[in-house]
Formats: sequence, structure tokens, C-alpha cells
Amino acid sequence: MPQLQRLTRLRQPWALQAASAALQLQQLNNLESISHVGTGAERSLATKATAASSSRSESWSVPASILAAGAALLGSALLVPGQASAKKELAILPGSKPSPAAAPAKTAGAAAATEPAAAKGQAKDEKGRPIYTREDVAKHKTPKDRVWVTYKEGVYDITDFIEMHPGGASKIMLAAGGSVEPFWGLYQQHKKAEVFAILEPYRIGTLEGGAAAAAAASASLKDPYAGDPARHPVLIPRTQKPFNGETPGSLLAAAAVTPTDVFFVRNHLPVPAVDTQAYRLQVAGEGARALELSLADLQSRFRKHHVTATIQCSGNRRNEMSAVKPVKGLEWDQGAIGTAVWGGVRLRDVLKAAGLSEDDPAVAHIHFEGLDTDPATGDVYGASIPLARALSPEADVLLAYEMNGAPLSADHGAPLRVVVPGVTGARSVKWLGRIVASPSESASHWQRRDYKAFCPSVDWDTVDWDSAPALQEPPVTSAICEPAPGTVLSAADGEVTLRGYAWSGGGRGIVRVDVSADGGRTWAAARLLPPPPGAPAHGAYTGAWAWTLWEATLPLPAAAGSSPGPDSASSSVTLVVKAVDSSYNNQPDSVAGIWNLRGVVNNAWHRVTLPLEP
Repeated sequence: MPQLQRLTRLRQPWALQAASAALQLQQLNNLESISHVGTGAERSLATKATAASSSRSESWSVPASILAAGAALLGSALLVPGQASAKKELAILPGSKPSPAAAPAKTAGAAAATEPAAAKGQAKDEKGRPIYTREDVAKHKTPKDRVWVTYKEGVYDITDFIEMHPGGASKIMLAAGGSVEPFWGLYQQHKKAEVFAILEPYRIGTLEGGAAAAAAASASLKDPYAGDPARHPVLIPRTQKPFNGETPGSLLAAAAVTPTDVFFVRNHLPVPAVDTQAYRLQVAGEGARALELSLADLQSRFRKHHVTATIQCSGNRRNEMSAVKPVKGLEWDQGAIGTAVWGGVRLRDVLKAAGLSEDDPAVAHIHFEGLDTDPATGDVYGASIPLARALSPEADVLLAYEMNGAPLSADHGAPLRVVVPGVTGARSVKWLGRIVASPSESASHWQRRDYKAFCPSVDWDTVDWDSAPALQEPPVTSAICEPAPGTVLSAADGEVTLRGYAWSGGGRGIVRVDVSADGGRTWAAARLLPPPPGAPAHGAYTGAWAWTLWEATLPLPAAAGSSPGPDSASSSVTLVVKAVDSSYNNQPDSVAGIWNLRGVVNNAWHRVTLPLEP
């Protein structure tokens, strides 16, 4: 059969055993037809595996746990030989480490010896599955005893899945003997159909008290996000826990400096509650004297500076990459960017006060550690920048305690954050707790295993995180903020006015913005608006840390009498923008050519297609 031919190419021992078990299940359930379906096949297999495991006869030699794992893997194996569907479907979690190699599968006899057996007279649910108490589940916290977890009313034996968990075995073991719900509350990317389909084949029973008891137990656990601040209702939420929200495009184009309340919010972890009076910044590491500075120390001992700078999330405009091929990450539109006037002290001055020298051979990087903590692991958000940037008087790296003339808000890093102008926002660490001088870059997940871009052919099975440098200066980009998507244009108006932003990393200014109303067949130069307060003139080669806003009024193609075409005469108009920076870097015209598995640094031409009425 064709499935068997494909499965014989599997390399991993656990995959071979899972495939063998799944093929036995296929013979019993006539699963030949699944070779032509996608994700639905995995769900179908999961359902059938659960049913089969509860009704199989004693003559079977393959235990339910292996059958279930094999069934869950078969759908993926048929589509992508040699890989587990779990690795493909689960998103990389905050703080996760590279997925370890899959452990060799246990023999059928060994697995059967550890398979749970219902006690005589044990209660069963309506489908004949054993009912377990929370005390029963709590006894299964190690691979030796089998690892059980609960989700809602279900009890699951996940022992055979642990080494396949994309976030690493240590992460999933935090839930051993208890509920996964508190952790899924932290990492909400779990809450999707693909993940539920992966979990279900591992079900072995039902929790006593059912869903109501599970919900009550989950509710009794402290919500680490309960202390998060209130947010402006205009922000477009991309996730709630942690909160991530973007600024509507019309507000971005309305002012050169983005008001603090509507400045986009990018959080990886719960917002920490920091006592400003008790706060101390620690400075340590190679070649530096240990310092401990209060906020008052920073404000009184060091000269205050102001920097007008744009901060952009590395995943801004990720939704356009998702339209080409699925990626892992928040579905940002063009609003994960903003510009503010930041006030604080230079990082250079603080490092010099600690005795750090530019020519110290033992130091190459400066680490930043936040006070935001992963409630599950205790990991903190971290990042680093090269020493040369940290100590450069021209780089304007700031330890900021003000934003737009007021103390930092909780969402934006109070009481102190790093602002690294011209560098991707992931390095501007909020709630700064510690600065460390080091010979190597930060070991943080967000520095080593995230915010990197790869060839479009690289996927989650082939990615080598160490083969690419951590993203620092992003490329030139631009976006149309007005008219907004969904706006209906009228041919009777004869023209359309466009507004938006353009920005480039590394302090390179914008020299030109080109716009088109016919999908890029013809172009016109937009008018560059005056720079924000404190920003240099357009086209500066260095120090242009802030974006350039622009506007243009173009004739509508139909009204201009252009020749018939997909954008000229009928139902829609495609508006396009591209920018050029002071090094004459241009934007690529296609997202497909720069697609990468994390959906970062999308700087292709920005297109907005709008309906056109007579």
C-alpha cells in the first residue's frame, strides 16, 4: 500500500514503532483513504485511536498508548515522512529550548507493563473510560511512574510525548501530576485545534467531578496576569496573556510622535510589579566594577539625554508572510511600530562609571536582563547588543525612565528600560534589572533561538539557529496607514490620498518614498512630512532614529483613463508603497522571496487592495 512505502522511509526508532502500530490500526479501521487529506486526517486518527483503545480485544499485542501515539503521528508521517506532527503544529514557546532528539521507543512489552489498569469496581464514564481522582493523577509525576496530566475533564498519559515536546522536556514536566491549564494560560498558542488533536490520543480516562471540578481547580490557581495594567481600548489585541496590542494605522499616520496610551505593546511575559522606591539597577560582568543604582542615583549622577526614536517589533507585518505560508508568531499587521521621545541617561555613561573600556579584550557584548519573569520556569526576558554599539557616543543607546515627557508606564517598562535606537525592538529590554558585560552574546532564548531570519526553504525540522546572527539593525520598510483596509473608494472622486510611514534601521534616514495606485505599474514620489522633534533632516546617514511620515494624492486608475486591467477599470484598486533610505537600500517587491519561518523583518512593498465603486 502507498502509505507503507512512505512509512518505510522513516528513520527514528520511535517513529517506526508508532508507524507500525498505526498501520495495525489502519487495517482494523480501513484508513486507506487518509493519504489524500491533511490536518483533518490527524483529527480523524486521534478520534479513532481513542475509540479503539477503549474497545480493543485482549488478543491485541500492541498497547493503547503506542497505538494512540502512532495514530497521532501517522497523519504527519504520511504528509512529511520522518517527523512528528507535534513538532510541526506546536508553536515555539516563550523561553523554550531547541527540541531534543526523540527518545527511542519502548518495546511493546515494556509499555504494556506500565499501562494503567482499571481497578476492580472502578467507576467508568459514559464511554467506558476509568474515572480518576486528582490524588490518582498526582501519583504520576515521573517517567518511571508514567507522567499523567489533566486538561479540563480528561486525564492523559503523556510519557511517550515528553521528549517530542517542542518547548523541551523540562517545560512540559512542570505540569506532571497536575493540570496543563495554568501553563496553557501562560502560553496561549497551545489553545488551537491542532494541539487538541495531538493531546487527545493520549487520553486514558476522565477526572472525577468532570469539567466543573477541573474549572474550579484551575480558577483557584493564581493568575500571573491579574496585575497587568489597563490598556487603551483602541489598541488591537493580538494576544491577551501576555498582552500584545498594535496601534491602528490611522493613528500612526496622524502624528510624528505616537501618544503613549496608543503606542503598541509587546509583552513576552506578565508585566512585573516594580516598587520604584526599592528599585535597583545592577551592573556587573567582565571588566566592570559592580554597581547598584537606584532610579534617583541615575537621575542625579548622570546627565539626562533625550532621543527621538522609533521602536518596531521584529514581526511587524507578519500577517503578510502568513498569507504566503504559515509562520509561528503574533499576527501583526502594520501597527507594531511607534515613535516616542525617550528621556534618560546614556548606557555609555553608566558603563564608563563601572570602569568598562572599549578595548577590553574580555568583553564583546552587553547583556540586558528584565524583571519580567516566566512564572513557570523563573526565566527572565533577556537580550544583548555588541559592545561597540553600547559604548558608541553616536549610537545614543539610552537607559530611559521617561517616554514623551512623562515617567514610563507599566506596559512600556517602568521604572527603567533600554532603548536601542535603530535596532529591532527585541533588544530594547523593558523593566531593566541587570546589565552584564560579557565575552559572548546573551544566552537568552530570545537572543539565540528567536528573532533570526533564514532562507525560505528552511523549516522547523531543518532550522539551525546557530547558523544565523541575531537580528540587530532591520532593513528599510514602509507601510500605508490610510486608507485603511476595507475602505471603499469612489471612482467619482477621481483621486485617493495615501498616508503612512517609512523607516530604516541603523540610523539611516529616508530619502524617498514611492507610491502607486495601479499595483506598481506606475509610480509617483510622495511628499515627506517634517521630521519629529529632535530628529535630523530627511536623508541623514547617521542618527536618523525616527521614522518619516509621508502623504500623497494619486489619481484613481479608472478616472485617469488608463487601459483596462485588474486594477484600472473595475472593482478594485491596489495601492503600493516602497521606500529608499540614505544608503539607497530599496524594498523587495515580493514577500515570497523573503519569507522565513518566524515571519520577521518583512519589508516587502506594502500593498492595500480596496474596492472601487462607480
